[in-house]
Amino acid sequence: MSDIQEAIIDPLIQFAKDSQMLVEKCTKPTRDEFIATCRATGMGIICMGFIGFVVKLMHIPIKDILES
Repeated sequence: MSDIQEAIIDPLIQFAKDSQMLVEKCTKPTRDEFIATCRATGMGIICMGFIGFVVKLMHIPIKDILES
């Protein structure tokens, strides 16, 4: 029984305590923080889309050359 407690129960109890502490320390972001996060995320999505578009544009001619 002691082995089960050490292997399963104790880590679960510690995880629950750590999770509770995290939730208690979390705060709702202010409007400015939220807007900054949205802008950063949006710019990341736009950059990734642009990179994918450029790669696709370069891939099409290369594919045509290799098939010929």
